[in-house]
Amino acid sequence: MAWNEPGGNGDNKDPWGGGNNNNRGGNKGGGDQGPPDLDEALRKLQDKLNGIFGGGQKSSGYGGDGGGSSSSSGSGFFFIVLLIAALGWAGMGFYTVDQQERGVVLRLGKFSETVGPGLQWNPPMIDVVEIVNTTRLRTRDHRALMLTKDENIVDIEMTVQYLISDAKGFVLTVRDPESSLSHAAESALRHVVGSTDMHSILTQGRESLSLDVQDRIQNYMAEYGTGLQISKVNIKDAKAPNQVQDAFDDVIKAREDEVRVKNEAESYANGIIPEARGLAQRMLEEASAYKEQVVARSEGDTKRFTALLAEYEKAPEVTRERLYLDTMQEVLSQNPKVLVDVEGGNNMMYLPLDKIMQNRPVTGDSNRSVRLDSQSLREVTDQVVDQLRQRQGSRREGR
Repeated sequence: MAWNEPGGNGDNKDPWGGGNNNNRGGNKGGGDQGPPDLDEALRKLQDKLNGIFGGGQKSSGYGGDGGGSSSSSGSGFFFIVLLIAALGWAGMGFYTVDQQERGVVLRLGKFSETVGPGLQWNPPMIDVVEIVNTTRLRTRDHRALMLTKDENIVDIEMTVQYLISDAKGFVLTVRDPESSLSHAAESALRHVVGSTDMHSILTQGRESLSLDVQDRIQNYMAEYGTGLQISKVNIKDAKAPNQVQDAFDDVIKAREDEVRVKNEAESYANGIIPEARGLAQRMLEEASAYKEQVVARSEGDTKRFTALLAEYEKAPEVTRERLYLDTMQEVLSQNPKVLVDVEGGNNMMYLPLDKIMQNRPVTGDSNRSVRLDSQSLREVTDQVVDQLRQRQGSRREGR
């Protein structure tokens, strides 16, 4: 049941006081305390503020003589509220700019200044400050299909790294600088790729491609006044479209094989040419040595012949015989010999020439073969020479 419901057995359940519903006024003791008086509390607060700032006498009631005091109290209260609002407004103008940041100040929508790091103050609701980080390296990816100079299609993935070098240009000149950067990167990449063949893009030309694209993007950003500084452009990937990737892989493999075969051929040439030059030099040296040998031998033969001619003029027959014997000795000493001793009449003699050439002794019934060495041949030659001399001496005596 509610505390003030009629017919509640006469029990007073008023939360502000005791049991008497008619006593709502001034009984401040016992259990008859009433609800707090808001007007009285407001008057006390005004009196205290007036006492601090000199706002007049204290208010004692609602009527009669208290009208002037209430007016002065209201003006003091308004002044306090205005002062508090001014302090709050001034406090809202303080802000801090980090070391890596710059602040672009717009006063009533117009550029005023660019503030640096530190504690700054600008009037709120009059100035608007845009804080921009000018040292953070930002990254923007771009990927597209491009048409090359040799009318091939290549899939290129690129990353652009950039900084904000001019905070004013970044905030005010272009509405969306990063979107402008994307369009500029697309244009620069298509221009450079369109003037380059596909083989250079897929192999060793990526570094040159990235530098050319970076220069073009930077020129575009400077013309637009975006305040962006391009730090680096990386060509992350450059390949043929997926539909023809297998064919291009075969082409690249063939080119690699071509380079490998060329390197092997150059290596072989580098090895065979010095060898051929060395062989040619050796042949020249051998020919020169042979020439000197032949010339020296010819000169020696000439001198020997001259000396022999002098001896021949002194004794022609003896010299002729000696030359004959020396020649026979030289010829016979280099060939196999067979001596045949025939006992009897005119017998047919069999000479096994194949056995003679192999220096093998052959035996038979009617002949005897003897293999002679060089010493035996010399002895036989000396005997023949002695016999010839004896015959020559006997001929001279008979004359």
